[in-house]
Amino acid sequence: MKFTTMALAGGTLAVALVLAGCSGTAPSGHAGMGTDMHGSPTASDPADGEHNAADVSFAQGMVMHHRQAVEMSDLVLGKSGVDAKVTELARRITAAQQPEIDTMNGWLDAWHADMGASHDMGGMMSESDMNALRHASGADAGTVFLTQMIEHHQGAVTMANEEIKSGKNTEAVHLAKTIVADQTAEITEMKGILASL
Repeated sequence: MKFTTMALAGGTLAVALVLAGCSGTAPSGHAGMGTDMHGSPTASDPADGEHNAADVSFAQGMVMHHRQAVEMSDLVLGKSGVDAKVTELARRITAAQQPEIDTMNGWLDAWHADMGASHDMGGMMSESDMNALRHASGADAGTVFLTQMIEHHQGAVTMANEEIKSGKNTEAVHLAKTIVADQTAEITEMKGILASL
């Protein structure tokens, strides 16, 4: 009886170990990658990878830069009489940049870095600039928004290029490359819209 109980316990333990082994993540060709619910590779937390001061500075500065872009977009979206091409662009800017803010805040938290650090960032609007946008009428607001956002994007591209040159964290550098590509294209788009207003 004693032997049977021990054999059953041993068998149960063996099954549990086999099942535990099967439930682990299978190795893949993506170092530092996991899989999402669809089995597609997903980037691991960038905090797992190496990072340097340039990565921290990039994330801190770009969070503040993106927040102002979202605020500017919200201001123009709250007005009536703004050209539809402008409002559609403002919606896209918010849709793209808010998730990037959340991602970078996650990195800063994981890196135990100050999320509120201020930096000398190109393209940031002054309070006077923001007031000009706040008080612009619907028709003029589109022109003010585009003029300001072109300068704002140019500053972001400069910051992102610095991260590409000096950053160490692969995910942060990848985001910087995405920002350069996306915002350079939007600068061209905004210049075209501005010329048509």
